[in-house]
Amino acid sequence: MSESNKVADHYSHGSLIATIEQGVVELGKTTESIGIDDLALVDEFHIGGRQASTDFLDQLDLSDQDHVLDVGCGIGGASRFVASHYGPRVTGIDLTEEYIETGRELCNWVGLEQLVSLQQGSALHMPFADQSFDHAYMMHVGMNIEDKAALAAEVARVLKPGASFGIYDVMRITAGDLTFPVPWATTAQTSAVATPEDYEQSLVNAGFVITAQRNRFEFSIQFFEQLRAKVAAAGGPPPLGLHLLMGDTAQLKVKNMLENISAGRVAPVEIIARKA
Repeated sequence: MSESNKVADHYSHGSLIATIEQGVVELGKTTESIGIDDLALVDEFHIGGRQASTDFLDQLDLSDQDHVLDVGCGIGGASRFVASHYGPRVTGIDLTEEYIETGRELCNWVGLEQLVSLQQGSALHMPFADQSFDHAYMMHVGMNIEDKAALAAEVARVLKPGASFGIYDVMRITAGDLTFPVPWATTAQTSAVATPEDYEQSLVNAGFVITAQRNRFEFSIQFFEQLRAKVAAAGGPPPLGLHLLMGDTAQLKVKNMLENISAGRVAPVEIIARKA
């Protein structure tokens, strides 16, 4: 099995849209009445949820005149948020076919199918013409892509000169073996965590200028503490949540993620770059 197939297999669920629809019913909503904010708990598949998305994406200066690329879009949660909050057209690409199919259906539910287009494919070989996009971003994606240089070069290819590229990934901070499984990988075989310096070097080599970097360690610890308190107070996870995406091992994956971050091995880091 190829590395890309292993990654897609890790994320595949089997009945994801039906599972989310059941969560919608338990929430007291229907597919006709559900909104962007209702879906946030299952849409924001990264540390910090909607707050992290806003903090990160506000730095990209997005407008309703832009065409924006979502690299590794998953079920399209960030794509829908960007389209609804900032107004641009958004094109997302992801390896996992089930995520794309689910994302398209969710876009139909919230009436964003005209602004958001989701396609199955590899971030290393994107089916887009040169200089197609005004901005690009990826959120918790690079941990599954070993060749950061090829990734940066491919994103640079499809961006217009002067375009911004935002990265919000879990990155290696200190040495030490990670505890698995984690949300992005069941074993070390499909984990490609790299240091911020690795990312920056790949970006610079691809023709980007680094404009900002921020380690969100403290923010992530607070996020997990608040998440744990909410789950405990509610007596279990909410009807819609990331546990629907992570399956039966969700609790263990979150526990291991917090352990890895608390030990200082990894942390969520933002890097903002501009194509020269």
